Amino acid sequence: MMATQTPFQLPNDLILAPIFDSFPCREAQIRALTTLVYPYAAPCRNIVIHGVESTGKSAITTALLKSLSSRENQPDVASSIDHAIVSSVECVTARHLFEHTIFQVRKVLGVESTQRRCENLLQLTVELTKMLNGVQHTDFWRFVLVFDGIDRQREAPYTMLPALARLSEIIPCLTTIFIMTCPQPMCLREAATPHLHFPNYTKQELVSIVSKTQVPDTVPTTTDTETRELWPRFCGAVHDALIRSAARTLPSFSRACNNLWPRFTAPITAGNYGAKDFSRLLIAGRVHFQDERVLDPGVIRMKDDPARAANSQNTQIGLTVPGTPSKASGSLGRSAATPSRAATNTPSRRSAANTPSRNIGAPFATTPGRGYVMPNAKTTELTSLPTTARLLLLAAYLASHNQARHDATLFCTSYTGRKRRRGGMVGAGRKSKHKKIARKLLGAHAFVMERMLAIFAAVRTEWAPELGDGALDADFGVAVATLASLRLLVKVGAAGGDPLDRGGKWRVNVGWEVVRGVGRSIGVEVEEWLID
Repeated sequence: MMATQTPFQLPNDLILAPIFDSFPCREAQIRALTTLVYPYAAPCRNIVIHGVESTGKSAITTALLKSLSSRENQPDVASSIDHAIVSSVECVTARHLFEHTIFQVRKVLGVESTQRRCENLLQLTVELTKMLNGVQHTDFWRFVLVFDGIDRQREAPYTMLPALARLSEIIPCLTTIFIMTCPQPMCLREAATPHLHFPNYTKQELVSIVSKTQVPDTVPTTTDTETRELWPRFCGAVHDALIRSAARTLPSFSRACNNLWPRFTAPITAGNYGAKDFSRLLIAGRVHFQDERVLDPGVIRMKDDPARAANSQNTQIGLTVPGTPSKASGSLGRSAATPSRAATNTPSRRSAANTPSRNIGAPFATTPGRGYVMPNAKTTELTSLPTTARLLLLAAYLASHNQARHDATLFCTSYTGRKRRRGGMVGAGRKSKHKKIARKLLGAHAFVMERMLAIFAAVRTEWAPELGDGALDADFGVAVATLASLRLLVKVGAAGGDPLDRGGKWRVNVGWEVVRGVGRSIGVEVEEWLID
């Protein structure tokens, strides 16, 4: 005979104890969620769980429901809980979300059905009603349906959230949980919906979690007790130095502590300081706490590893453009393997006289006195673009900063047989009455796509003879799509439309320093092609 249950009863603390140990500093949220989903407590129809990333929303919900639905934890309780978790990140469209939901519920209940398609919310409601009402269960049985990251669902209709919240009105045994980052007010169009907030961890909580869950190995020349006493103080120093800039979440804070710990304890290993000299250790390692770029493993160069430093100096950074056709990626690979024209062409007299000798395309710049190198990321990545994309970027910069009436003087060869460069509009013996601001210091102006194409066609035979003088091919469309996806070219005016429309207006979105580096990577001094 089943035991009689009281009207209000929470599960045994022995069931929740493993969850408290796995997720410290979240006891209040765990107990609140348990009360809202447990059949004998205060089960709700809809629950909204919200908070920023890496606060334990999904992990705690999954672990709690798995523990409550285990029959081993409740052998003498007549009620039970079944649950299904649907991740919106795995669903491409709303229809995909509906079909994935039916599949997960069917998998949990062990129900077989011939229905394979679910195109709208009406079919979803009908299928869930058939499956949940057709299962034999006790009076206190509940099914919990979790939509994880539902606020980031792609191609979701605006009625999806309110409609999903109405499922529990049609199916009495259903509890729906919506896990979101920042829910909008009245997003479910329903009053009195419980909202459970997972706030950011405080400093004490972060230090406590990392100190308990990640105890480092004993530092040489110290005891285990000294290492355990030094580790929390070190975590507090990392929090004060990097939590606002580079380690805002628990995973990033944990990685920061693990990356900086060997460097922080290096003086102890060398025998210069002891484990109790925390102030001296902090001063000796202050360089690691002042620059968050030391946390990036891709730009770290150890002082005692000259081979790695040499490889870092000779390695070029590749640039992957999401959504770009495969031909662009092939061009990137070829451009990375082919030496640039800046290394083979002889610079002009103007460049040799006025430009200091330096390695413009060097991917890294060493910082004196520090054990790491900093990349000039913007220029380095852009110099890894295909030649066609770089030429288009330079043509767009000239179109944005030169007036249209100067194009015939700069790029037309019908009169002199050669292209003029800087100063073509000023007479030989005539001086300007007033000084003008350099065009490169002014903001970029909008230009028509057809004008950029005309400049590109006029200069590509001189700047990149290997491209030839044929008609524009598919590489041109790929290059324009690449520059637009990287936000190097920004469309002006109404959004949408064909990006290759020659009447559309664009504006370049890079500065002078970047464009000068891109131009020198192919042996072009862009300043010679600007007219003030």
